[in-house]
Amino acid sequence: MMSGPSSRGSLPLGVPSQVANFSLNMFSHRRSVIIDMVMIQLISAILVMLFVLVFKASDINQTDASMAMIAIFISMMGLGTIYTRISRM
Repeated sequence: MMSGPSSRGSLPLGVPSQVANFSLNMFSHRRSVIIDMVMIQLISAILVMLFVLVFKASDINQTDASMAMIAIFISMMGLGTIYTRISRM
């Protein structure tokens, strides 16, 4: 039988297996961090376009207002798609 740090209860570097299992469970997320980042970007795009429409409505022309509304619509569709995929996980 082997004795020392590579015995039954610890890994070769002397880390106890309970600590290793805890750290692996803590750092392995069910959702990807990239998905969270994309969701934050879409939410910020929606908020920026809404603020542009609310606070600069008198200064922008009809084309720019239409583009802002289209951007809001596309961002909301993307956010809904991502949220649906996350809720299925």
